[in-house]
Amino acid sequence: MAKKKKIKEPIVTTWHDLGWNAEVVLDEDGGGWALSMTRDGDDEPVLVVPWVMGRNKKDPKPLNDSDFRTQVKAAQDFLTRSEYQRRTAFRRSYRVDGGDRGIVVVVFDVIPDDIDPVGLLTAEDLYGAELARFEVPPQFQLSRTRAAAWVASGFERPEV
Repeated sequence: MAKKKKIKEPIVTTWHDLGWNAEVVLDEDGGGWALSMTRDGDDEPVLVVPWVMGRNKKDPKPLNDSDFRTQVKAAQDFLTRSEYQRRTAFRRSYRVDGGDRGIVVVVFDVIPDDIDPVGLLTAEDLYGAELARFEVPPQFQLSRTRAAAWVASGFERPEV
């Protein structure tokens, strides 16, 4: 009679704290281990990174508090960089001479939405005080010349 080969379940180490779940899982593609970082309430992990082998070169290194906190910081940094990149992809900004107003910062932001994206044109002074704000179509084309003309007009509703 042939011996049945015992299937060994992979060792999975989990950790939950600070609104994050960490899980060390077998990396099917790489043949090693990976650490998956997921925010509470999210369906998909924010970050998946390779994880080191333990001393026996088969099982994963156990996850500890210091490792967990380091990976939480890495995941938060990843989210911050992603948000910054997304925001800058939908933003144009120019500093123009506002005459008596001094330097005026004109900003055009596109607020993405699958159904109804919106463009937002704002003017601020150098201290961040809002001087004007209009909703414009998301395909609005802002240039330095157009920003200067808008400021010179006294912030009239821009033509589309």
